[in-house]
Formats: sequence, structure tokens, C-alpha cells
Amino acid sequence: PCLLCPPPPAATGSDEEDDSDSSTKPIRSEKKKNPVSLFQTGGDPPKEKKTKKKAPKATESEEETPEKNSNRKGKGKKSKKAKEERPPSPVIEVDNLEEFVLQPAPQGVTIKCRVTRDKKGMDRGLYPTYYLHLDNDKKVFLLAGRKRKKSKTSNYLISIDPTDLSRGGENFIGKLRSNLMGTKFTVFDNGANPDRANADWSNVRQELSAVVYETNVLGFKGPRKMTVIIPGMNADHERVPIRPRNDNDGLLMRWQNRNMDNVIELHNKAPVWNDETQSYVLNFHGRVTHASVKNFQIVHSSDPDYIVMQFGRVADDAFTMDYNYPLCAVQAFAIALSSFDGKLACE
Repeated sequence: PCLLCPPPPAATGSDEEDDSDSSTKPIRSEKKKNPVSLFQTGGDPPKEKKTKKKAPKATESEEETPEKNSNRKGKGKKSKKAKEERPPSPVIEVDNLEEFVLQPAPQGVTIKCRVTRDKKGMDRGLYPTYYLHLDNDKKVFLLAGRKRKKSKTSNYLISIDPTDLSRGGENFIGKLRSNLMGTKFTVFDNGANPDRANADWSNVRQELSAVVYETNVLGFKGPRKMTVIIPGMNADHERVPIRPRNDNDGLLMRWQNRNMDNVIELHNKAPVWNDETQSYVLNFHGRVTHASVKNFQIVHSSDPDYIVMQFGRVADDAFTMDYNYPLCAVQAFAIALSSFDGKLACE
């Protein structure tokens, strides 16, 4: 009864196709700041920002009606409206894979992906491989992730090659590391460990994100509470590099000490209890079809309508993962991987 499932009307029927975009449109943001400004921590906003805002704004107002009705039983009018106005998913060009997976999603564009879990083989049950593809016609491969075997804590390698998941390989692009309890995770890019840094620290790895899971009254059996900590964005909409020189300077320590310069705190959206289904529900607008404790949406507390990322089950070993500015694919994939980790998994 405490799994996060999509609300009944959204889990089946026409919503599945029609509404899948609207969850990521910041519906009421005309009255608020442009969601992009929530993530800016360094410098003044650039002048041309106003023009960038126009494109998504048009779709926001058009889609307002479907959004309001989304938790009621869908009326015929709604799907017709969505069909007329919903633009096809934008074509996402992945020319340089390494560059693409580390770049923030373009403003106003939701990048829709699919995560598949492969448990085949001798030790895959314990160490499955996870693959991330764009969820479009071409199913472009983006990333693969797998847990390292001889590690004291959970340690996932992330690679831009589906067949090469080695730490020393040139396809290694990042890693996810947990604490001993398995409740806190840090995401690194492929830079060097501070112990092996250049004299000028230019090659030291960046921390791209951290994830903290809190138990609730029911342990992990009820809806989970997640805090996601990411570096802020500068005036040019680029990620502020956070290169800790030791473990006391990382995103987790900064967050614990409330030293939030250039750091943004996000949370999972609290699900709502539904008496009809006797379960906790979140509206995934047709992108999620199976109830699972792993389903989540990540938002900024100042604009809970702007979904920074959402993740949820669509089959036994398949999940959808959609992310928006300011996240990049590596950050979103690593956050998703953290939710699979053994100490948290209680399906």
C-alpha cells in the first residue's frame, strides 16, 4: 500500500501518450521566477536570458488545462487538445557522446531516457549492468553503469561504452560512491583523485552531485525521502566546478555544514495518499506505469511544479528517466543508480 504509483487515470489509457510532456513544464512559473534562475549561484544573469524564456512559456500556457485536470478522470476533450498541441519530442543530437552526457539539458527541453537493467550471467544478479538510452525512435545509447565487485562500499562505474566498464579505460566518465551505511552517495566525474592531482589541481575530479536518503517512520518501507545536492550554475549557465581537495570539502560536507555557496539543494516531491487505491501517488503523466518504491520526482522547493528529474518503473527491468536543466545525463543516471542500491532496495 505504500508504493509510489501513478494516479489511476494517468496509469492507463490515453494519458500515457498524450500527457507525457506536461509534467516537466513549469506550469505556474509566469508568476514565479523563471525556473532557470533558481539554479544560478554565481554572477549576474546574462542579458539574452529573456529571449530564451519565450519558447517554453508558450507551451506552458497552452498546456495549463490538461495539467489542472490531470488527477481527475480524463475527459475526451483533454486528449484531443493535447494531441493537437503537443509538439513531437525535440530531436536531440548526440554528436559527441562524452560532451553530451556532461552537458546540462538545454533550457525548456526535457530529455527523456530509458534505463534497462541486465541481470543475465553468473554474477549479474548481484552486479547487474544498467544501460541508459534516449527514449526516442533511434534509442541512442548514452551510458552504462555497474557496481564494482571488490569495493568496501557501493561503488558504481559509469561508462560511455556499453562493453567497457573498466576504471582505467578511456570510456570511464564518472562514478557513484556510497557511504558505509548506503544512505549517502557522491557522484564524481572522471578526473583524478586529489591524492594524485597535478600541482595546479587542474585535473582533480569534480563532484557532480550528492544524494542523501532519510529513513522515515516506516524505515525504508514507506515513501523515501531524498535530498539531492548539485553544484550551482554560473551566469553563462555552466556548472560551477566543485573540486574538493579532501573529503571534508565535498558537496555532502558543505551541505551538512550549511555552507551553500554555489550549491543547490533539491528534494523528492512528496507523494499524496490516495484513499481509492490505498497507496501513495505522484502524477508522472503517463511516463510511469508500475508502482514502485523507486519511483520519484526531484524538485526545487521554490518551484515544485518544475520537475528537475523523474524516474519510475515501466516493466520489471525497465524504467523511464527524464531530466531537465540544470542536470546532465551523468548526474541523472547516477541519482537513478543510487536508488537501486542494495540497502535501499525493498520492493
